[in-house]
Amino acid sequence: MFARVSTYKTDPAATADAPTEETVKRVLEIPGCRGIYFLYAKDSQKALSITLWESEEALDASQQAANAIRSDSSKEQNSQIVDVEQFEVTVSSIKN
Repeated sequence: MFARVSTYKTDPAATADAPTEETVKRVLEIPGCRGIYFLYAKDSQKALSITLWESEEALDASQQAANAIRSDSSKEQNSQIVDVEQFEVTVSSIKN
């Protein structure tokens, strides 16, 4: 599995602390997408999105669509895209 991690600087006056349902739906509809997490740190005016991909090929193929969604979402949330990085997921475990 692979991940794309995007870092945003948020506007302290913004009222939204998460992407819209439509944005999440758009991400999940991209072929090869396995999931999305969005982390918001109000005190530090920072947010992260983590998208998970079934393969490196799916991650690479999603780049154009992800760029468009990221741009649209940052405009909606009045945030600035600071960085976008790609990683291989070497451990994954969620406790139920």
